[in-house]
Amino acid sequence: MSNVQNPKSNVPLCIETICVRNGKLQNLDAHQERFDRTRLGLWGQDAPILLEQAIILPTWLLPDQTYKCRVTYGLAVEKIEFEKYPVRPVRSLCLVDCGDLDYRYKYADRTALNALFAQRGRADDVLLVRDGLLTDTSYANVALFDGTRWHTPAHPLLEGTQRARLLHEGRLHLADIRVQDLPTFACVRLLNAMLDWEQTESIPISAVIGWDGPTHRGPTGRGPTGR
Repeated sequence: MSNVQNPKSNVPLCIETICVRNGKLQNLDAHQERFDRTRLGLWGQDAPILLEQAIILPTWLLPDQTYKCRVTYGLAVEKIEFEKYPVRPVRSLCLVDCGDLDYRYKYADRTALNALFAQRGRADDVLLVRDGLLTDTSYANVALFDGTRWHTPAHPLLEGTQRARLLHEGRLHLADIRVQDLPTFACVRLLNAMLDWEQTESIPISAVIGWDGPTHRGPTGRGPTGR
């Protein structure tokens, strides 16, 4: 899917996006686990590269600001970049079918995702659907609240580090969520490494564009299939 390639192989480069908050790298263990899993899966490499040793925080970072640390890597770490992170408000989503898109690894080339994002119409972002099931937005995992607890799609395009942390803490529950299940939920919340779960605003289900609205129940009217 990608043409940003490691010069030492034919496999596309990947990235880790790590939040720097209060002068510290956040959730680094989860990033290390995905980094290791990706290097093993794509390049067969299990020789350790420790992110905490590879990443040196610049002296110009302000302690009261949030920054994005972007690690580009293949067989080895290619580059590490830092930039201030502006939160982009997302108040509406448009359902878009992503076909058979495979994004199990966090590739540096986002061409396919950007093409899907361009189909958002008047919405702020897309909510991607694969085989009738909800997956992710163009840049975040999602969780849906049913009035009692938060559910996250069991088969996302990418298994995010924030999602992994919240699942481990028991704050999210896996479910197969179909488009026709949307009316059983009150709202959607985005989650990724850069978003503070507690501070992120929820999006009402009525702001999800591309389905029949609150009266649509689908052929069965059943809720999500928990896993």
